[in-house]
Amino acid sequence: MSLLKLLGVLLDYPRDELWEHRQELLAAIPAVGLAEAQQAELAGFIQTLLDTDPMSAQDRWLATFDRGRAMSLLLFEHIHGESRDRGQAMVDLVETYRRHGFELAAKELPDYLPLVLEYLSHRSFAEARDWLKHISHIVGLLEDRATDRQSPYAALFRLLIAQTDSHAHLQAVRRPMRHEIRDDTPEAMDRLWEEEVVRFSAKAPDDSCSPGATPSRHGEAFHRVQP
Repeated sequence: MSLLKLLGVLLDYPRDELWEHRQELLAAIPAVGLAEAQQAELAGFIQTLLDTDPMSAQDRWLATFDRGRAMSLLLFEHIHGESRDRGQAMVDLVETYRRHGFELAAKELPDYLPLVLEYLSHRSFAEARDWLKHISHIVGLLEDRATDRQSPYAALFRLLIAQTDSHAHLQAVRRPMRHEIRDDTPEAMDRLWEEEVVRFSAKAPDDSCSPGATPSRHGEAFHRVQP
């Protein structure tokens, strides 16, 4: 299992079957090319996650990523927001997957970070690194916010950032975010749910991007198709 595949699995909603693969996940760590300290941090995350009752872990994931937009794992949420450009970006990303022989195996939003990481785990090192550099500003903000909220998921974002050389740029991006107002408070969520649900055109995935819509994952996110 590659590092990107492993991080994608761990960032995804923790379904009950994840607890059946503790040893497999821990055994994958030495083979993913991390420094000793990073291996220890990753092992600590996995052990803490799987020592937690599944329902509690799932509630924590929802509280982290499914309340408000600041911690959304949908990448285009942070780039396009609710603009019309988001729908076309979705279509373009799906076409990129298809051109390289991958088809979404379930109703998925193509910009969902765990899915993107799964796709990149099948691509060359150079291509994956280039993609990660392009989204490093988003991952950096997620890491900064997760750290500020004392979320253990910050460790996974740090490992992703470490795969790029974007640290200096990230510091400049993060600085203005230090005083941002959190959007996951009860008051903020009340305001957010009053907004109109956003849906894309028929060409894009037929899923709502409204807050609280957890992407459904059923086994592998992709299946290979013949180019």
